[in-house]
Amino acid sequence: MTDSIRYIALHGVESHDDPRAVRAWRWIQWVLLALSLLAIPAFFLDLAAGPPILFGMGRLLYLIIFAGFLASFSLVVLLSRRRKQLLLRNRFDALILIGAAVSVVYGTSTWSSLEWVLRAAFMCAVGIRTALFLRSYFSPNRLLLLFALGATLLALSGAGFYWLEPRVHSYGEGLWLAFESSATVGYGDIAPTTPASRIFAMFVVLLGYGMLSLVFASIAAMFIGEEEKHLRREMHADIKRLHKEIALLHDELRELREVVGGDTSSVAREASTRS
Repeated sequence: MTDSIRYIALHGVESHDDPRAVRAWRWIQWVLLALSLLAIPAFFLDLAAGPPILFGMGRLLYLIIFAGFLASFSLVVLLSRRRKQLLLRNRFDALILIGAAVSVVYGTSTWSSLEWVLRAAFMCAVGIRTALFLRSYFSPNRLLLLFALGATLLALSGAGFYWLEPRVHSYGEGLWLAFESSATVGYGDIAPTTPASRIFAMFVVLLGYGMLSLVFASIAAMFIGEEEKHLRREMHADIKRLHKEIALLHDELRELREVVGGDTSSVAREASTRS
């Protein structure tokens, strides 16, 4: 467990806790991830200036997040032998649960400055939780997985711009704007104009930076890995050669001791004979 995860209290279930709680957490953490991702459409359903039904759908998604987190943690807490420690070890998830509950009961069609800050903080918390949970699945050695994930994010971003930006008149234009944003090219032919599309563009840019960094790191790791394999093979060959040389030295030293020991014995016998 990394220091950053310890700091923000995302520990999960202790390995020496009740085995049933440990087993339940293995699949419940994926449920919590899916519930956390629902905050993204809920956020933009609230932000987009659309019909009241969209506002209600956003509230429904927040309600699903709250109910899912509450039910999942209630099950794990009931199975755990260390209930208080479990809650303290997962304070970050408790904050997300509280944020979802507040989003269900409170919200306006036109956000105030305070609501902007709170909702942005809630989305940052969801993003941090998702990134930390998936960190082990995005290792630089999984290039194909990263390419597939990047293509999926680009396709979803294109659909998001097509929905949120009034100047985008087709999915192709939305996909182009998503590519411009994620690659930070900025040709200027299409630009986000509404608050919803601008906030969405911020997330796309951040994801684009992250994905490009991971892809380039994966490519670099491939070349570095091949060089490391070559150096490792040479090092093993050198170690084997040193082992052989040491074995030869041991044999020569043993023979030398036998010769020296034999000479010493003969000298001692001659001395005793003379005396």
